[in-house]
Amino acid sequence: MEYKNKYILAPMVRVGTLPMRLLALKYGADIVYTPEIVDKKLIRSTRVENRLLGTIDYIDDSGNGGLVLRIHPKEQPKLVLQIGSADPDLAVQAALKLQNDVSAVDLNCGCPKKFSLHSGMGANLLRTPDKLCAILDALVANLSIPVTCKIRLLDPTADQTTEERTIQLLQRIEKTKVKAIGVHCRFTHERPRQPGHWEVFEKLAPAISIPLIANGDIYSVEDVHKLKSSYGKDVSSFMFARAAQWNVSMFRRSGTLPIKTVILEYLKIAIEYDMPYHNVKYTILQMEFPKDERIETEQKIIACRTLEQICEYFEITEYYKETVAAREKRKLAL
Repeated sequence: MEYKNKYILAPMVRVGTLPMRLLALKYGADIVYTPEIVDKKLIRSTRVENRLLGTIDYIDDSGNGGLVLRIHPKEQPKLVLQIGSADPDLAVQAALKLQNDVSAVDLNCGCPKKFSLHSGMGANLLRTPDKLCAILDALVANLSIPVTCKIRLLDPTADQTTEERTIQLLQRIEKTKVKAIGVHCRFTHERPRQPGHWEVFEKLAPAISIPLIANGDIYSVEDVHKLKSSYGKDVSSFMFARAAQWNVSMFRRSGTLPIKTVILEYLKIAIEYDMPYHNVKYTILQMEFPKDERIETEQKIIACRTLEQICEYFEITEYYKETVAAREKRKLAL
């Protein structure tokens, strides 16, 4: 997998499931990430070849039988598994289990959310660079596919600026022989409502010889051009999160599509691959509806209790019923 001049779908919890990834690729994304999945959850999952759907499923083996990850073979060449880990051995076990179904593995070293910080994962790894690099060393040594990681900016100290501290970490990470490093241009304590710090890329990107993937406040193709012209001439690739969550057709170089068009395409993929209703509902509610329709539309979707009801609201009930009926027919033939 190459990381130069790429537009990338960021790892997004609950949103970055199979329908969103397939739609991002259709609209022009070059690389797509899975949501962050904790190493132990992957280790205790069972790999199942789902002949009915034509997918590879990882099913939770802890008793509830929930779907951990659903992968379609056609996305595999552009799919990155992001794992949450604070232990080299567990990280390797998890990654080895999936390495034949993905094309790269990324270590989450930047997520500030509680579930990710648990047991020293996510942004907590920025406080323990020895552990961070030990995990990357182990992954690189044991996997046959590329390894990357994603970090945030380091806080300044009395002796060093943010750029100096972050460059030190980037250069140390580079020595583990990862293939690229993603940088979210915010500090761990900063939230999306606070502006990102694009200016750091001017010093960070040329400080390493491997590709740097810029992330943070990049909402459009136009923003990519702005970042490149102002601070990012040495940035290799660009990662989109909230913009893709709001309207994943932003990956289209020719411009975004109306959100209803995107939702209909998303729903059809979700129906085809039998995605859990609660995940479909959540993802649609993250999309950006026109202001004059937002409240009413969101209330109507929230009131839906099944995937069929969501399809009724968006007037594709016939497609839903035909697809489900065809799937049941295939099921009987297996």
